[in-house]
Amino acid sequence: MDYLTLMLFDLIKWTTALFLVVDPLGNVPVFIALTKNMSENQRKKTFQSAIVTGLIVLLLFVFAGQQILLLFGISLSSFMVAGGLLLLIISIKLLISGSWQDYSISSESIGVVPIGFPLLVGPGAITTTILILQSSGFLVTIFSVLITFVTVWLTLKYVNPIFKFLGKEGSLVVARLMAMFIAAIAIEYIVQGVKSLF
Repeated sequence: MDYLTLMLFDLIKWTTALFLVVDPLGNVPVFIALTKNMSENQRKKTFQSAIVTGLIVLLLFVFAGQQILLLFGISLSSFMVAGGLLLLIISIKLLISGSWQDYSISSESIGVVPIGFPLLVGPGAITTTILILQSSGFLVTIFSVLITFVTVWLTLKYVNPIFKFLGKEGSLVVARLMAMFIAAIAIEYIVQGVKSLF
């Protein structure tokens, strides 16, 4: 397998993993609930703030993730185990409640907190981004983040039609289905990390 084919394979694999963790489709009911009292213009500005916030946070870890690991003396194997456990906890919460955290915040900065961080970009997304960086390098990580955020932008742009199409029950099914995939990814991280450690 040549370098470009391997890179493309990694890009598809990691973009899918990051998309599942960020989970914009599964979070559609939460986006609707958090912005239900806003005008169309306010909602648009809120979602723009969310996208910019999430993208900046993830890019920060793309450019400084390795330095952060070095600073704390953390090996990739240890980080994979810890990240896998964290993702597993998040997936279990998603499976049980349909959301990994409850939010009742209403403020001018709702696009930044909680939608941008930690709803879109939380511990799971940060963990996954650092793992991509360590496993597949800078280019794959950058493109994975950018492609994921294009899909986030599209989801937020068409959040009302998506919610109407899926319905409340359909959105909950999507959220739990995504949670199953996140759990599988988490187990894979833990297994690979433990193998490397021992």
